[in-house]
Amino acid sequence: MSNKLHHGDCLEVMPTLDADSVDAIISDPPYGLSFMGKAWDHGVPGEVFWREALRVAKPGAHLLAFGGTRTFHRLTVAIEDAGWEIRDCVMWVYGSGFPKSHDVGKGIDKAAGAEREVTERRTLNNNRFATSGDGKAQEQYRKFEGNANITAPATDAARQWQGWGTALKPAWEPIIVARKPLIGTVAANVLAHGTGGINVDGCRVGDTVETWPATRSYGGGTEYAFTHTTNGVVNSQKTGAVPAGRWPANLIHDGSDEVTAGFPILHASGNKLDVGTGTDAGYDASSYEISYGGRASRDYGSKGGSAARFFYCAKASKADRDEGNNHPTVKPTALMRYLCKLVTPHNGIILDPFMGSGSTGKAATLERFNFIGIDLSAEYVAIAQARIDAATKQIAEQLQYGSS
Repeated sequence: MSNKLHHGDCLEVMPTLDADSVDAIISDPPYGLSFMGKAWDHGVPGEVFWREALRVAKPGAHLLAFGGTRTFHRLTVAIEDAGWEIRDCVMWVYGSGFPKSHDVGKGIDKAAGAEREVTERRTLNNNRFATSGDGKAQEQYRKFEGNANITAPATDAARQWQGWGTALKPAWEPIIVARKPLIGTVAANVLAHGTGGINVDGCRVGDTVETWPATRSYGGGTEYAFTHTTNGVVNSQKTGAVPAGRWPANLIHDGSDEVTAGFPILHASGNKLDVGTGTDAGYDASSYEISYGGRASRDYGSKGGSAARFFYCAKASKADRDEGNNHPTVKPTALMRYLCKLVTPHNGIILDPFMGSGSTGKAATLERFNFIGIDLSAEYVAIAQARIDAATKQIAEQLQYGSS
């Protein structure tokens, strides 16, 4: 593995890199929201950035770029206009979103110069994960301490608009999936450049079986039996070894209670499908008919639990904070490792032109990929270097003691 970090403007550094030399580009660029007043977040990177990234990428190389829910349309258009082929959009869903909403009633009283009566005092003293107003900081570690005053509206106008705000709770972020145009067929491009496909088997989720249309077996055994039906008529049957897991989806979640509560719950005991409310939905879990014209059924066997297990879960952790990382928009290492593995060939090179505190670089190192990172901030480059060095040491220790 090799890692090269650059302190500078990516539009000045990328031209020094060889054309067709990078296997994947994975980045969390600015969202253009002036996040926390940071100068680097005053605009979405335009076409010129992604055109230079296109030059550096190998034919068939994938680009994964995070975006904000208010501005990712500009990011997508810029990437497409630069010559990339838009392939998909992954939804990264989390429960730690922290709404950044303006209280309309308080605003009215403030404008009127009216003093609000304090009706309750709450003591805050707990550590928690929080995010910015647009969900950028999945692992932002904040400590809330002190007193919070609950106040009552002071004017009739404020009372009329009590309970109104200006923003929703952020709960997801898009990840734009793009690919540099292939040279020839997928097969020819992969053989020539090692890029063009995604690592399906290496990123399967759980121990489920994925086929469509077919009976799906989640029993966890070593053999499966698929029954292909059309309008209730059996067309064919197939048996074989159980695949390594479910096909990777364009939805990833953090496993939080807020997120998993939105998925159906399958209770093995009683063979009933529970939609998460405790109410029996009236379906037999052993033969739950999918509402696609009766083309398939699912056999859940004896394995119950949340349907959230069918999608990759990238839990956030405060471990990165223990590395001295104070970047406000850091992403979970588990998420970044999964994305690196999804689109990067063995021993490939990953580029992050908006490196920040090095979440992509750390993840790439832990997955045994090579990494090139670029960032304008000397402070964040130093943090990124420390995090990547720690990951490199971790890998070396694993090799020394024979673990993987």
